[in-house]
Amino acid sequence: MLCAHYPVPMAEVPEIRIGTAEREQALEALSRHFSDGRLTVTEFDERSSQVAAATTRGQIERVFADLPATAGPGSPAPAEPARRFQPDWSGRAMAVIPIAALVLFFVTGSWLWFLAVPAAGALLFGTDRERNERRRRDRRNDREDRN
Repeated sequence: MLCAHYPVPMAEVPEIRIGTAEREQALEALSRHFSDGRLTVTEFDERSSQVAAATTRGQIERVFADLPATAGPGSPAPAEPARRFQPDWSGRAMAVIPIAALVLFFVTGSWLWFLAVPAAGALLFGTDRERNERRRRDRRNDREDRN
């Protein structure tokens, strides 16, 4: 039989000594219970101090005895959405364009190079409608990644 909070046989749970990693994992689980509204501030403080002082799995199990096992210290943390590598080349290019326009102004003597700054901004970042649509699409993708 497996323990509700730890994926190890029940016979081993109470006597096994724990380390810092297990205490941190238990504190994270306790924080999730607190953020979900299952614990008051006082209860959270009391249980946190019990977890910090715990030396065995049994001591930690007693802290979680009346809480659902779904967010217990043995369960995996909520999956974070996979981060896609999206280099911000457009922002970097936009930072360089005014400098390039200034250099070209001094080299050629024509002020028309400064028109490249707003033109580049429009080309790189699009209109407000396009930006808002892109934000909506990114939020929708993030929500789908979380589910």
